[in-house]
Order: sequence, then structure tokens, then C-alpha cells
Amino acid sequence: MNARHDLPVLRTLRELADVVQATPNLYVRWSRGPEADEAIVESRDGLTGTRLPGLSADPLDVEPWWEDRSAELWVARRLYDYSHLPRDKGEGVRPWVLRGRVEGRGPDNEPLVRDVKPIGWIGESVIEEARRAVEEQERAREWGPIRRRAR
Repeated sequence: MNARHDLPVLRTLRELADVVQATPNLYVRWSRGPEADEAIVESRDGLTGTRLPGLSADPLDVEPWWEDRSAELWVARRLYDYSHLPRDKGEGVRPWVLRGRVEGRGPDNEPLVRDVKPIGWIGESVIEEARRAVEEQERAREWGPIRRRAR
């Protein structure tokens, strides 16, 4: 993986959307970062503990059916879907962007990525901006992150 401590930080939704539009095959991973993941090289199924043949990540490529809609809203949704993970997985878990080769699919149909090249961290301000972008949508009350906790 060749992890580096000096990854750039993407600080706005626009900046992240620009990177996604300029570079195909990008993924977001929520973990303690490339250095921590370099030691494990694979994920585990949370239910069974089974080793998976790569790191679980979520695709950031804008799908063709999205047509001329905002790339910023696309990436906002991708981030918002899993914004519960830092809370669920503990201190130090945060999103970062990577490029890699899909080795298979995990139990939630997520890509399992190998040959990972870290691209950059996603700043906390981007997550807040993503939350606002999603909540501004007309149907936001009917929709939410994948795992919701009772408040």
C-alpha cells in the first residue's frame, strides 16, 4: 500500500467532487487510515469474522444515471450513508480516499479493494457539509444514513 503520513486533506465537498470527477476508480474507506490498514491488508466480516480478500470501501465514481446532477450531492450522499462509522467503530476512525483494484464483494455488496493507493483524508468539515447538503433535499425526512440510532 505504501502508506504515507503526509496525505493531503480534502477540505470542501467541491474539492472532493473535483477529485472524484478527475480520477476514476476512487473509493472512500472509513478506518484509522492507510498506515493502520497497511498492517491488515484485508477486512473482516463483522458478523462471522470471516477474512475478506481486500479492504471494504465504497465507490465514489459518479454513476451515468446521475446525469447532470451535482457531483457534490453525489459525494455528499456517499459520505452521509456511512457517517455513523466513526461513532460505531471508535476513536480515530475517519474517511479517506483511495484508488485500488476490486478483488471481490463483501457481505453488504461493498467492493473489497486491493493494491490500494491512498489519495487523501476527507476533512471533518466535508462531513458536516455533506450532512447539510443531504438535509437540504426535499425528501430528507424520509431518508438517512444506513445505520440510524435512536436519539
